[in-house]
Amino acid sequence: MPPLIENVVLQPLIVPVDKGIEPRLSRRAERRSFARITDAIEVPRLIETQVNSFDWFRREGLRELFDEISPITDFTGKNLELVFKEYVFGEPRFNEFECRERDLTYAAPLRVNVELRIKTTGEIKESEIFLGDFPVMTDNGTFIYNGAERVVVSQLIRSPGVYFKDDKDPTSGRALHSAKLIPNRGAWLEFETNKRDVVSVKVDRKRKIPVTILLRAIMAWQTEFDQDGKETGEGHWVPDNELDQHGHDDGVIELLRAVDIVPEHPYTRATLDKDPTHNSKEALMELYKRLRPGDPPTLENARSLLESLLFNARRYDLAKVGRYKLNKNLWERDARRDGVSAAPGMYVRVLLPRDIVKIVEQIIQLNNGIGRPDDIDHLGNRRVRTVGELIQQQFRVGLLRLERVVKERMSLQDPESATPNGLVNIRPVVAAMREFFGGSQLSQFMDQTNPLAELTNKRRLSALGPGGLSRDRAGFEVRDVHHSHYGRICPVETPEGPNIGLIGTMSTFSRVNEMGFLETPYRKVYNTVENAPAWLEKSTLLRDVRDLRNGTLLAARGSRVDAETARRIAIGLMRGQLLREDIIDPATSETIAEAGTEINRALAEQIVDLPLKIIKIVPIVSQEVDYLSADEEDRFVVVQANANIDEHNRFVERSVSCRFGEDFVTERVDRVDYMDVSPKQVVSVSTALIPFLEHDDANRALMGSNMQRQAVPLLRSDAPIVGTGMEYRAARDSGQVVVAKKDGLVISATGDRIVVEEDDGTEYEYRLRKFMRSNQDTCINQRPRVVRGERVKADEVIADSSSTDNGELALGQNVLVAYMPWEGGNFEDAILVSERLVREDIFTSIHIEKYEVEARDTKLGPEEVTRDIPNVGQDSLRNLDEHGIIYVGAEVQPNDILVGKITPKGETDLTAEERLLRAIFGEKAREVKDSSLRVPNGVRGKVIDVKVFSRADGAELPVGVNQSVRVLLCQKRKISAGDKMAGRHGNKGVVSRVLPVEDMPFLPDGRPVDIILNPIGVPSRMNIGQILETHLGWAAA
Repeated sequence: MPPLIENVVLQPLIVPVDKGIEPRLSRRAERRSFARITDAIEVPRLIETQVNSFDWFRREGLRELFDEISPITDFTGKNLELVFKEYVFGEPRFNEFECRERDLTYAAPLRVNVELRIKTTGEIKESEIFLGDFPVMTDNGTFIYNGAERVVVSQLIRSPGVYFKDDKDPTSGRALHSAKLIPNRGAWLEFETNKRDVVSVKVDRKRKIPVTILLRAIMAWQTEFDQDGKETGEGHWVPDNELDQHGHDDGVIELLRAVDIVPEHPYTRATLDKDPTHNSKEALMELYKRLRPGDPPTLENARSLLESLLFNARRYDLAKVGRYKLNKNLWERDARRDGVSAAPGMYVRVLLPRDIVKIVEQIIQLNNGIGRPDDIDHLGNRRVRTVGELIQQQFRVGLLRLERVVKERMSLQDPESATPNGLVNIRPVVAAMREFFGGSQLSQFMDQTNPLAELTNKRRLSALGPGGLSRDRAGFEVRDVHHSHYGRICPVETPEGPNIGLIGTMSTFSRVNEMGFLETPYRKVYNTVENAPAWLEKSTLLRDVRDLRNGTLLAARGSRVDAETARRIAIGLMRGQLLREDIIDPATSETIAEAGTEINRALAEQIVDLPLKIIKIVPIVSQEVDYLSADEEDRFVVVQANANIDEHNRFVERSVSCRFGEDFVTERVDRVDYMDVSPKQVVSVSTALIPFLEHDDANRALMGSNMQRQAVPLLRSDAPIVGTGMEYRAARDSGQVVVAKKDGLVISATGDRIVVEEDDGTEYEYRLRKFMRSNQDTCINQRPRVVRGERVKADEVIADSSSTDNGELALGQNVLVAYMPWEGGNFEDAILVSERLVREDIFTSIHIEKYEVEARDTKLGPEEVTRDIPNVGQDSLRNLDEHGIIYVGAEVQPNDILVGKITPKGETDLTAEERLLRAIFGEKAREVKDSSLRVPNGVRGKVIDVKVFSRADGAELPVGVNQSVRVLLCQKRKISAGDKMAGRHGNKGVVSRVLPVEDMPFLPDGRPVDIILNPIGVPSRMNIGQILETHLGWAAA
């Protein structure tokens, strides 16, 4: 149920215009902010992760899949070849409203141009193929599937790449290191070290073998290079007659000589002693025997098996992110040491032999005490698979099934008469998409209880699902809050049950980068500026350069840097800064300016001519914002947003509390690299809606975050008196309110539609959802908050929904609360409420339930929707029309008939009288039973909608169904004993009694309170925020 004390708003009144249309400014709730710290940047659009990801899939993801599968050739490779060319999405057949009403899927037809090449004749046949109706995302980040709104939840999984781990040997206590090489698609490689210094490997989770067998085998694989001397990712085996000349012991020892340097632990020698092979040929045969036991080993089979497992792009794919992580873990350390990067290019998506050698080197170095193993729970090692990637993965499954069908048909059909449409069967693709949207653990029925529930569902991150963890096997470490979650995953909002820590929510400012890693924004802190000589070394600017004081642009990204530009940039950056140390002319040793001097234009022009590359300045927090991933952030010192800075954006103190890696440290300000953009960047939207969050215990804040999502929409929304500033943004991005697409003038605003004339003269009609049932049976009813003649801006809320007031999130009511005992009525979290809340419908909610009945064909004949029901009196039929369907507006009680229906009854042995009746009246006396749809027990309400779908009228109905009738029943539920109520601080309870107003405690002015809470529920729960909220709310009311 809704939070208790929430936040009110001053609502300016706008009088509608009578004559013509006079433009007037739009209204917006007035908020008085007491914040000391303002956000450095605007909160980004909260559902952009979902929307951008699906856009990527439509633009690039599908193209990747078609390129991956093309060309499809027949089994011989000599007759036919099928190539997928351009693809296009058509317009959806039905709009969103029609799909919701008629239980349809909001989908667009996908068409692909296909070329069939007949190799024997050289003929090319072109055709456009329909690949099925593809579910399309709405503007609000949801899918409408079979009439219900669904959300595809992003998945947080271990990133492809290599991970090093240490295990303690139980007998000696020595750390023995292992490694796992995880591709995006393909065989895993698992390396281990045992206490006898033998390094072994498991290929594709098969039996363990000494790693030298694998090293010998890959020494016969020769990588190919392009014209620039870079690896292409392709390669070939050395000729058969040379195989036994590769992979000798000396060669293996030479490979690892540089790292295997500890005489007490000779890893290479120990492993070679366990290795039964002596060269590449023997190693390939041995590898085949271990991987395919029982199959007769041949050299050809052995080579093709290893090639397909590790070096074939169709069977093994590291993905872009896998190659990025592999390069980072294996090659970046060498690059930092030598200054030259030997890393393979990002386009190399398969393994190279030198990658495997490097992994073995790294394991030996770790065993020798050089370097550190990886932290698997660090967000640098976990990535987010967003909706676009998840759909792409499933679509790939469908395309691979389609490829198999095409190949089989190619071998059966005559090449001359084959056509693209005859070869391609779209059923596997359609089935794969149906499987994903209808049955995947990550495709969820959207939580639509209120706008916040909807928004949170779209920002959720799940570690469960295919390829993820299972809740039974997940330990404490993976569920725990990690230092790398800061600003990326909310440390507060997570479920309380068995899924705790496995399901999280993105933090307010968090975003997903192109690799799938979570990033958070920071303001850049400058303690040095580059002088003109340093800028001259850069031929082209890789980013915008802005004035450190006010953020004005000095030079745009991509600009060429000449002497004049370098001078202008250096002077612009230096002006207004304070020097941190003396400026001395290297030529004359003369002091040009002392530390603490403010650099004016004249001094800047003097400094810019000096051959100094770096000028040290007093640290300044710039307007420049960088988004950092978790592993990038570990290299920097970051100060929190509450550090004191003056009006010139310089730190007030000399030392500040900072974060560096997993530690909190106090550092001098000249060591700081970045500053948080906002205090609320740590938490999610739900948690950011809790006022005085810092005064609540984390466990109670968790309950408060989760319970806000359960607040049912009330009859009258009331925006909170005490807010946090996130209310408008949360409501706007939730998808339940109507938002203006462009600037314009409202030319009509009625209860069910708003028409806006945009600035370019076009009229756009916004259709409002009226008394619609949500997935959770709550009521969605949009109402205009603009009037005729009002000017609206793009992205402004123009219609409120349930649980929003004047464009702001309004989950509960502002009520007067007393913390006091009352005759034991509020013992143990029980809540006492005033009868006023019932009488004036303060906490009254509307619920809409759907009842459906189908008339089917049975073995004994068709069922029939009718008013003629046996053994039912006229009183029970009073609300039914001539077809036996209830009228809209009828008030119904338990057991009332909603839809009359009769079903043929099975034949029984007839008595003589019945036979006579049958002979006289024929079929009319045939027995039927009453199978009408009735109102269930305990339900009463009003019928607000009736829909009839009939096969005779052309409606698409399931097989065997002739008619379907759907009735929507609206219930008004007043607050009563047994209902759950909660505040935003995890202060929950159950209503024990509804007291008369005259029995409620009252204030000195005679005003009775609305709710009585138990004061003993506050100290032990440590959620003092509720008390502070009560004080501020009372002052503002």
